[in-house]
Amino acid sequence: MSAPVRHIAHLDLDSFFVSVEILHNPQLRGKPVIVGGGDRGVVAACSYEARKFGIHSAMPIKQALQRCPQAIITNASRKQYSHYSRWVTELIAAKVPLVEKASIDEFYIDLTGMDRFFGVTAFAQSLRKHITEKTGLPISCGLATARFIAKMATNEAKPNGFLVVPPGKEKEFLWPLPIDKINGVGEQTATLLKSKGLYHIEDIAKAPVELLISYVGKWGETLWEKAHGIGSTTISTEWEQKSVSHERTFEEDSQDLNFLLQQLLQLVEETAADVRAEEKMAGCLTVKIKYQDFEVNSKQGTLDYTALDDVLGAKAKQLFQELYQSGRKVRLLGVRCSQLVPISLQMSLFDQAAEKLQLYQAVDQLNIRFGKHTLTKAGILPQKEDKTAEGKTPNK
Repeated sequence: MSAPVRHIAHLDLDSFFVSVEILHNPQLRGKPVIVGGGDRGVVAACSYEARKFGIHSAMPIKQALQRCPQAIITNASRKQYSHYSRWVTELIAAKVPLVEKASIDEFYIDLTGMDRFFGVTAFAQSLRKHITEKTGLPISCGLATARFIAKMATNEAKPNGFLVVPPGKEKEFLWPLPIDKINGVGEQTATLLKSKGLYHIEDIAKAPVELLISYVGKWGETLWEKAHGIGSTTISTEWEQKSVSHERTFEEDSQDLNFLLQQLLQLVEETAADVRAEEKMAGCLTVKIKYQDFEVNSKQGTLDYTALDDVLGAKAKQLFQELYQSGRKVRLLGVRCSQLVPISLQMSLFDQAAEKLQLYQAVDQLNIRFGKHTLTKAGILPQKEDKTAEGKTPNK
């Protein structure tokens, strides 16, 4: 008995940050809009109207304004980005059994088997319509037999479009496209392959796989497979369950508020470093307190997706202050980051967030190389008399 045909859909919120800004200020519609952090910052996102001037993410705003002086710079609705991302996630999860949140504005869903009850194409179209009607956000969708083809179909369907690559039509869709349309083929690889006479995906498909490997190493075999429509159909739901956490049991129970906050922030620092090591951002933080009598309380709160110590630390302090029962001695503190999604370039470009992230990552590398807490914040340096037993929970 042959395996069932796979039906994988890829959904991508069009110009997500710009779309949220337009929802809150409809006068921006149809104008060249830049979402970013001021004249000395960089472009976090831009509207399609701005892209026509050659503006793109990570471009210095000063340069973007030189290309398009009439562009409007904003991030007035910044605090709403995570809210809308979660809302769309919930809408999708309520409709389909398997959903993977690939980024803050990008999703994969597995519709395999649903064609027995109703057409997968009709369902995907209905889901797009449902999301837009509920949130007001435009969303593009590609439907195919493999993840990478679905994503490429989405890219071809933008803006606010829908494209199906029917089973058996993969080569018909792929082969006319230029090689740099393949996910993972960057400018350097594309230039190399073009210098060898490979301009379209069909050229890659018809080239000997050994030749491709000689050009780009093992990646050549993957390129050949993709050119023939062969790719993964796996939908990972790990992002829902996965978390990173640290706990610390004190040798002596304490009710010293300064000491407890110091330990809390150190746990945040360690947990945030693990989040960054996995190239993730956290959307939820939990603080756990175990008292002298072994009573355990915890409190969690959502926050804008982040991997920054200071943002996570501020949230942890807030939760601790709301949770802690004054005067009671504490035996253990814990911090957990969950709702992990891949680090978003756009989310890290606001204000000095990009510089902060790079600084924290540099500190992480030094601590890995020279030992834990080689570099740490002055406010959370452990006291000499502090003797603790530390425990790190598994990532799952």
